Amino acid sequence: MLKLPKSTQIRRAATNLQDRLLHPRSLIKSGKTPFEVVKQDSLVTLRHYLPKDQPKYSIPLVIVPPLAVNMLIYDWFPDRSFVKTMVDLGFDVYLIDWGKPDRRHAHYDLATYINDFMPEYLQAVQRHSGQQNLSLHGWSMGGGLCLCYQALNQDPNIINIVTLGTAVDGHANGQIGRQYAAFGRVLKGLKLDVRKVPARWAYAPAWINALGFKLSDPISSVQGYVDLIKHLDDREFVSQSTTQSAFLDNLEAYPGGVIRDWMYSVWLENEASQGYISVAGEKACFRYIESNLMCCAGSNDKLANAHSCMPLMDMVSSTDKSFHLFPGGHTGIVSGSQATERIWPEIADWLASRSGVNES
Repeated sequence: MLKLPKSTQIRRAATNLQDRLLHPRSLIKSGKTPFEVVKQDSLVTLRHYLPKDQPKYSIPLVIVPPLAVNMLIYDWFPDRSFVKTMVDLGFDVYLIDWGKPDRRHAHYDLATYINDFMPEYLQAVQRHSGQQNLSLHGWSMGGGLCLCYQALNQDPNIINIVTLGTAVDGHANGQIGRQYAAFGRVLKGLKLDVRKVPARWAYAPAWINALGFKLSDPISSVQGYVDLIKHLDDREFVSQSTTQSAFLDNLEAYPGGVIRDWMYSVWLENEASQGYISVAGEKACFRYIESNLMCCAGSNDKLANAHSCMPLMDMVSSTDKSFHLFPGGHTGIVSGSQATERIWPEIADWLASRSGVNES
């Protein structure tokens, strides 16, 4: 490959740096799959990704994201977009966008999302699609929302549930799990009840979540910036880096009530390891779940390893259930470079055989 003159490299690097800092949208490739807004309130939005033809499969797929994430993760690159892939394969795809909560929403807790938002927006999918039966796809806490909703409602219309990186035994999650277990014991010794912490005190603004996500893998985060500097004259590389940052640098806030409830149930008290999560004083017992279940974990997931995800298999009453270990970390299993070849096809095949076929 012909090496460019140094002066040309410097000019290109300067132009790319200017666009990276001042005009990042000109470089971002994510969020390009077309969708329509089916339902919207002041915070939450229901998206329907537009199919080119009638969907092949009759049961719609509803993506239930975790809180605090940017929805670009599901539509990261044109050639690495989960929503586009599933639409192209013939699925009728919906996504519940939890929006941008701020301090006005600090009091929202797990019950707000599981008992209020989930039923309302799943019913909106049913009305819009004309189908009663649904499949749910939940990554990380999104999987927990799906499980709790079904455990509390035993909704006969939820036929399939796919969970990815959803921990149900937080204390089994390697070093992080051991640290949470130790911290939980200290809190018990001090007779401090996390559930009684005011929601406004637990509120986590967006910048804290973005920082925490990067600190979960600090070496990779630093390496990303080093690589960007080294390849600043490469427009395509800068575009790829800017697209990745569009997700990683723009996470959303955590409502205080949600993070308080989730921390207690999964990480500190770890009641989820006993097969339930408390929602507004009621136990969402996983043994009441009979939907078909595909439980997935990442081989290099530091935030929810296989040992913390696999116990779900023994908690549910599903007769059709399977555990899948995929390559990648917490983000990689939902949108990583290997997902297009190693993960999405397996999820699609599993759903296809359980989603019916539309009559032409």
